[in-house]
Amino acid sequence: MSDYKKAPEGIQENAYLDAKGLSCPMPLLRTKKEIGKLNSGEILKVDGTDPGSRNDIPGWCERAGHEYLGEKEESGYISFYIKKG
Repeated sequence: MSDYKKAPEGIQENAYLDAKGLSCPMPLLRTKKEIGKLNSGEILKVDGTDPGSRNDIPGWCERAGHEYLGEKEESGYISFYIKKG
């Protein structure tokens, strides 16, 4: 098991971004664009395969004022959950 923050069970997203197959910095750039479409308090789910996103997305959330809710490891990809600040 990793030291990464695990997303709570039963979390419901308001929007979804498929970033699977994209390499740094594209998952983060697409996440920034997508979160801009949401209202404060809404949740974005991002599915990605780039291992660098495990550091990039939580760090960006902290700097940008969004809440990083955690991640879930799926088969072949990782789901990240972000609550817009």
